[in-house]
Amino acid sequence: MANTLYDNARELFATAKVNWTSDTFKVYLIDSGNYTVNTSTHLYLSDVSTSARIAGPVALSSMTATAGACDAADITFSSVSGTSIEAILIYKDTGTESTSPLIAYIDTATGLPITPNGGDIIVTWDSGTNKIFRL
Repeated sequence: MANTLYDNARELFATAKVNWTSDTFKVYLIDSGNYTVNTSTHLYLSDVSTSARIAGPVALSSMTATAGACDAADITFSSVSGTSIEAILIYKDTGTESTSPLIAYIDTATGLPITPNGGDIIVTWDSGTNKIFRL
């Protein structure tokens, strides 16, 4: 699968129910061996098994949206151990997994896959035209 937004996320952005610059967004590092992404049927964080969530959540900060490109400050996952990480999952945190919408699934970023060794994993978002993702 290539980097993509979940279908529900597209609808939420289009209907102004998600605001990239003011809502709370968090990130997990994902083991795709324990999660098969389905961007059309998976809606909420509760659709992603906890066994697939290797590290996180880490909150995004300094979010910006320019010409449809959504960006944020780089993030650090501290002391990561566990199985191989093949993807990055972004979701809007409502405080409840069954109502926290999935936003983006990124599996072709530089450095993926990565096998944790107990050290920190730093996610450096793309500084190109599309940033983290583009609407």
